[in-house]
Amino acid sequence: MINVTKTYLGDIDKFKGYVEGIYSRGWLTNHGPLLGELETRLKDYLGVKHIILTNNGTLALQVAYRALGLTGSAVTTPFSFVATSSSLQWEGIRPVFADIDPCTWNIDPQQIERRIESDTTAIVGTHVFGNPCAVERIEQIARKHRLKVVYDGAHAFAVRHAGQSVLNWGDISTLSFHATKLFHTIEGGAIITNDDELARRIYLLCNFGIADTDRIDGIGINAKLNEFSAAMGLCILDDIDNILEERAEIAHRYDARLSNYLDLQKPQDNSLLNRSYYPVGLNNEQQLLRVRTVLNSRGINPRRYFYPSLDTLEYLQPQIPQSESRTLSERVLCLPIYPGLAREDQDRVIQALLEECSLSKAFYQSPVLAQVI
Repeated sequence: MINVTKTYLGDIDKFKGYVEGIYSRGWLTNHGPLLGELETRLKDYLGVKHIILTNNGTLALQVAYRALGLTGSAVTTPFSFVATSSSLQWEGIRPVFADIDPCTWNIDPQQIERRIESDTTAIVGTHVFGNPCAVERIEQIARKHRLKVVYDGAHAFAVRHAGQSVLNWGDISTLSFHATKLFHTIEGGAIITNDDELARRIYLLCNFGIADTDRIDGIGINAKLNEFSAAMGLCILDDIDNILEERAEIAHRYDARLSNYLDLQKPQDNSLLNRSYYPVGLNNEQQLLRVRTVLNSRGINPRRYFYPSLDTLEYLQPQIPQSESRTLSERVLCLPIYPGLAREDQDRVIQALLEECSLSKAFYQSPVLAQVI
């Protein structure tokens, strides 16, 4: 089966070397040396001031909301992974959905302003599939209304906008380092900020509020990353440039063969993407389900992202229906993309999609198709 993704594991001997070091030190967690090394290297690689590693991406969001002291409601996107909104609700912050831009698939700044309420304290955007939000416009809105800004950057590792890491925008950005991500620590996440005092609070929140062995400076939680996960992260980071390059090559090949026949996400201007996913838009849900069935029958396992639209979830009601998000969520399918995906397997995906998108038989037999496939 050709799955939508495949976990990249890196060099096993290098990982074993890190594990042997962990065994010899007997230091498995609580801010070990591998965690410190990974944080330092990630700061340098990403070009950010503070990065605090956590044991998953959802906790990274929850700590971010708590560190900023958010209350009341937050305007957020309905087209995202469920954790973006469920973590708000978990922290007692009411998600208020603003619809998405039908081209970029990110939260629409014009809709944000319409959805700000008297108790709104933040805007929470998602860089959907690693495509940056309209960060400059969102910053203007936040300043005008004195709101905090959090970006769920679960898909945005190594993404750049306007010549710098997209993670530098907003008060806080978060990352997911789950095994399905292009950079991972098996399970893990990160919180990024350029604010020194905010970073200090985040460190405390992630470690039970413990400032040192004799002092607790307030409430906290256990969100620390362990040494084994940090070891995996160091192995993956060694190979990250090759990972990004191979993903770009696969995405370019998909673009060349499918862009005229499927709806593709419009990249944000002045941005460099990481091709963490390859989403395509079908005409409607009926076509999506048909295409998925056919691909499955050929040993290809794509996946729906993000379905259903979060404004439809029962535990988040009442909500105003967000029509763009609801429509898009019914027709987006992510195609296989990962390092090691063989060219012939890419061809199988391309051919199956072209056939199911009702191209003429004459086109299949044409010399043009033979050349591109």
